[in-house]
Amino acid sequence: MRPEQWEVFKKAARLEKLDTIPMALIIDSPWIPGYLGLNHMDYFLDPELWFQSNLKIHNEYPDIIFVPSWWMEYGMAAEPSALGAKIKFWQNNTPSEYHTLYHIEDIESFPEYEVETDAFMGMTLHRIRMHRQRILDAGEILPLVTSRGPLCTAGFVRSTTEFMIDIVEKPKWAHKLIGLCTELIIDWLKAQQKAMGDTVEGIFILDDIVGFINEEHYMEFAHPYLKKICDAFPKDWVKIYHNDANVDACLDHLPDCGFNVLNWGKQTDYAEAKARVGNRMCLMGNVNPLEIGVRGTPEAVREATLEVLEKSGGEGIILSVGGGTSPGMPRENIIAMQQALAEFNGLHSEARFSATKT
Repeated sequence: MRPEQWEVFKKAARLEKLDTIPMALIIDSPWIPGYLGLNHMDYFLDPELWFQSNLKIHNEYPDIIFVPSWWMEYGMAAEPSALGAKIKFWQNNTPSEYHTLYHIEDIESFPEYEVETDAFMGMTLHRIRMHRQRILDAGEILPLVTSRGPLCTAGFVRSTTEFMIDIVEKPKWAHKLIGLCTELIIDWLKAQQKAMGDTVEGIFILDDIVGFINEEHYMEFAHPYLKKICDAFPKDWVKIYHNDANVDACLDHLPDCGFNVLNWGKQTDYAEAKARVGNRMCLMGNVNPLEIGVRGTPEAVREATLEVLEKSGGEGIILSVGGGTSPGMPRENIIAMQQALAEFNGLHSEARFSATKT
């Protein structure tokens, strides 16, 4: 992400008036290696290949804001690995995690974590420090620190099914696990901030497991912990929340956590999200990422993009897919989104010009 792109993103996040709607995509290890025809293991373990891959993507799409910008991550491994989850690496797929907390009560005997040295957190921080100056020298910045959220991390460590049962049957222990994950995440984000330097002005939290619980459980087991994370960082920072599961239970409450940008999935229509969030959050979305973004024709992508833009009314939106960029999304469909946005921006610029003249 270039400095001027970050300035645009910040203005959009704060619901300031912009001349044109920006486009942003979340890109990470599920999409980049496949798009470039790379072996996943090489992408993760070859530092030069990782750098050149990200540089190529940024140069290929100079008008797209990539979030969080040069994301150094090992799939979803970093957060759960620091709490002892087993991580599996694959030649042609993103790493996967396997839970190791078979009895939630065993959390009492967990060793203390150390984000600077534990598992893939330590490796990630090393890679950030290794490439930070090269990224800056390329004219890009690192404005966002990123983490999976507390429920997501708890589900990786405990297993999502068992964790959902714990929320109902062992709520005291569920709170202990979520509390530990929350402290880990705050420390992890601050460690990234230290490694990245003074270009950091925001946080990016991804937690799909929030979409698996009802509103009552959200208010008890998710909301206070998400708010604690937001409150741990400066009030004027940009705070992005991603959840491409169902956001129905949390949608009305997310602005009160401190988030000001929401990237959500296809389950909730743009018009409904806008009606419920109002002017309290910027909406980053939500073209269907799989059925349209990956499997659709460029014309289908164009139509879906224009539909989302029309529902936005041209305000309070950062155009994106409804979630991260899915593996297999082709170049022609990304270009189709860009062209549809240019068409929409052009029409709205003409309309504003005409209104000014009259």
